[in-house]
Amino acid sequence: MSTVTINELATRERRGVALGVIAAAQLMVMLDLTIVNVALPSIQRSLHFSSTNLTWVIDAYVLVFGGLLLLGGRAGDILGRRRMFFVGIALFSLASLAGGLATSQLLLVIARAVQGVGAAIASPTALALIAVTFPEGHARNRAMAIYAAMTAAGGALGLVLGGALTEWATWRWVFFVNVPIGALVLLATPFVLPKVDGHGGRLDIPGALTVSGGLALLVYGLVQAPTAGWTATGTLLAFIAAAILLASFIVIERRTSQPLLPPHFLINRNRAGGYVIALLIGASMLSLLFFLTQFLQEQLHYSALRAGVSYLPVPVMVASTSLFLSRKIKRFGIRVFLTAGPLLVAVGIFWASFLTPTSSYADVFGPLVTFGMGMGLTFVPLTLNAVSSVRNHEQGLASSLLNTSQQIGGSLGLAVLVTVAATARRHRLEAAARALHGVGRVSPRAQVDATVHGFQEALRVGASSALVAFVIAALVIRVQRPKKAPDSP
Repeated sequence: MSTVTINELATRERRGVALGVIAAAQLMVMLDLTIVNVALPSIQRSLHFSSTNLTWVIDAYVLVFGGLLLLGGRAGDILGRRRMFFVGIALFSLASLAGGLATSQLLLVIARAVQGVGAAIASPTALALIAVTFPEGHARNRAMAIYAAMTAAGGALGLVLGGALTEWATWRWVFFVNVPIGALVLLATPFVLPKVDGHGGRLDIPGALTVSGGLALLVYGLVQAPTAGWTATGTLLAFIAAAILLASFIVIERRTSQPLLPPHFLINRNRAGGYVIALLIGASMLSLLFFLTQFLQEQLHYSALRAGVSYLPVPVMVASTSLFLSRKIKRFGIRVFLTAGPLLVAVGIFWASFLTPTSSYADVFGPLVTFGMGMGLTFVPLTLNAVSSVRNHEQGLASSLLNTSQQIGGSLGLAVLVTVAATARRHRLEAAARALHGVGRVSPRAQVDATVHGFQEALRVGASSALVAFVIAALVIRVQRPKKAPDSP
């Protein structure tokens, strides 16, 4: 065997291990978007959370993660990607340990926020490391497919794993499980990931603070509105402060010499269209996972474990579809898949909106399979689209914008859809009460009907979001199908 062949095999093996490390890190980060959901009732009983404060166990992670992604990606470009990847995973693992050991509400919420900081640093640098580790062509397509599969399937796998850990151990293990994974990733990082020096420059801290604060206040206002009221003083103040901070971010970005988000970066129609698609799909994805989980546990009376296992069709379809695409994208290009994916996501969620109080799991299975196939078709081309034609020193920015779009879409979308569900439920209960003419109370059956009606309306809005993503993909994305390369001499 020639020396060249031996070197090639060694390089492939090293890249394979590197991909395993990056995929494990991304899966860990994405799992934590949902792994805690099915453990919330146990956490509430253990730490005596009120129903209102309990939402911050989720929101603290999602808001910080989404708000700081731009800064995390830019930090990797400027300070070095492997270094910042290591820092992000270390922070995430330590915060996971602290979350599992938390003895009070405040300590748990702080741990979740620090997890969000670590995830915001690690996730965009992971995608940027793939772009610089794997050469363009089949090797990079396959690596991107695995990364995208971890991203798209992480939410559903989080529900499966969270249910199993809550059922068989305690809620604390939904945090502890990250510690050994993080430790292995940290041990392997210096040996298998390429050292990519930073390109120097200055981090735009004012821009990061204003955009993170503005988005956090916007989501806070949307979360509070259903209970406090849209015209309540606290709700209005949150919206006003969010508008001021986001306007300040735009002014800062236009005036600073090294902005967090350079204005020229969004001129490319394919990238800009891809970010909007990611935002809309993020909202759609969380709508199905959030409301269907409640339906399985409240209406079908599933245990946390059974509810989690019910989602297995999603990661199975995402993984199989993603690997199939890694072999077909070179031939057909990304546009056809990026158009079909959101359409299937919309069909799957709209199908789920026809569930009724008498539905069974047989009625859930079809929507989950369709949804999972759509997510697999969407995330691989979306990921490739985000980092294509991007200069090396802006790979982290491109990666973080994709992740930011998805996470902020999920945060804002879920806040809006929870409002939609609560409003629809209230209107249905008011109609039932009027039908009684003030005689007697609304029956338990009518209350169940109102709750499911709220889920249906929210899911239909979520399906509409995916349908808009399909329209944007069809009208905006113009990536040409790759030409057949000439034979090598």
